[in-house]
Amino acid sequence: MTDSTRASGPALTVTNAVVIPMADGVDWFRGWFTVGHDGLITAMGEGEPPRAAEGEWAIGTGEVLDAGGAFVAPGFVSAHSHIFTSGLRGMTPGDSLYGWVGEQSTFISGADEDDVYWFTLHGCLDFLGNGVTSAYNFTDSRVVGKYDAATDQREIYAIRPEEYLFKQVDAARDAGIRMMNAIRLDSEFQPAEEAFEVFARAVAYVTDTVPAALNLGASVFGAVQWSASAQAARDEVAAMDAHGIGNQAHFLETSEALDQQREKFQWYEEAGALRPGFLFGHFVHPDAYMSRVAASSGAGMVWQPASNGRLGSGVPDIPRYRELGMPVGIGLDDQSCTDISDPFQNLRIGMYTQRAVNQDASIIMPREMLRMHTLGSAEALGPQVAARVGSLEVGKAADFLVVDPTVPDTGPVWDVYAHYAFAMGLRNLKKVFVGGRLVSENGVSTHPLAGQASAELHSRVREVARRAASRSTERLAW
Repeated sequence: MTDSTRASGPALTVTNAVVIPMADGVDWFRGWFTVGHDGLITAMGEGEPPRAAEGEWAIGTGEVLDAGGAFVAPGFVSAHSHIFTSGLRGMTPGDSLYGWVGEQSTFISGADEDDVYWFTLHGCLDFLGNGVTSAYNFTDSRVVGKYDAATDQREIYAIRPEEYLFKQVDAARDAGIRMMNAIRLDSEFQPAEEAFEVFARAVAYVTDTVPAALNLGASVFGAVQWSASAQAARDEVAAMDAHGIGNQAHFLETSEALDQQREKFQWYEEAGALRPGFLFGHFVHPDAYMSRVAASSGAGMVWQPASNGRLGSGVPDIPRYRELGMPVGIGLDDQSCTDISDPFQNLRIGMYTQRAVNQDASIIMPREMLRMHTLGSAEALGPQVAARVGSLEVGKAADFLVVDPTVPDTGPVWDVYAHYAFAMGLRNLKKVFVGGRLVSENGVSTHPLAGQASAELHSRVREVARRAASRSTERLAW
């Protein structure tokens, strides 16, 4: 067998699987698929893989993964994440958004670029271990400060070097997760020209240093909810236009200072931000006009069920947004406000809260919810992302999960989608693959830096907390 013949064959064949493709118009099936050496799905079908004639390459040749009848589904897509918060779980357990984010901001004020690298790497490996293979990540800003909702002002302590941004990009790349990196344009806190130059260098850094296979692009980290001037919205639009990228803006997340938040919707509207590629992160409390205008402009929203519940933020009107034709993605938000970055839990909290609020057990069905956390989230991030991830299809990335309903045993399967969304959890997640490569097995990362990432996180969180202690009311238990 020649090297060229070997290279032309599949790197991996998955057999004996209950495949849940999440591709539109395609139902689940018992079957197989193959993965090429480039990490893309090359063929798939029901039953057993076909056998080639003698002397030709057989589809089943190469590494074979017998799924043993387990579910095989696409990796989850988190369309809204703050991954550097992996060491902050359980922080401020009784605070809503502004109190919680104030303590988080105070803590991170003590961090440097090496700290944030290890925090982000640990968070990315945590995502991968829990079945999240693609994410939109809000990188932590260089600006060190704290927002006061009562005065709508921000106290600035310092501005870090650009390396602080770059190290977060490095960590996601080194972890091997597919990532869209969002960068805040801090034009309110430094000369505007300088802010735009820093932003441009960060976007270029993403392009130049992240392999194309892992790079889902760059985005504006929308921050008008925290801004004091309408110029912030105009600056964000200028960055969008200059780089041909989208924007995801935290907006109307909490019922606190609601009138103040709503006044800022007009800033985005007048700046021309509302368009395809613009996303509202959370969008829990818009009025009817805002929902209608956002949807008609082609803007979308990203829903964080677990985070909204943890912080008491409220429940967005997802059925209304879907009626209006608004793209809806789902995110896991911070590890510090979901605590367990568990997409299965996120699915259930989302369905259960919508059903309870609407008093309708069919308002969102399991397949719909699963689609929103996979292909729907990829679509919300843009057609260039949805063309690559979010579903198991020939030509797309082989990012998939092996989820075994028999270990522990969850009983007979009446409905595949309902069983997967309602009854499966991290205890059933056996293997996670990115591009056909095993990255986690039985909750244990295969990454060579996983052990060091854990040790660095624990030691560095303590040191950062010590540095920030004079401004913080939170204390580590151990």
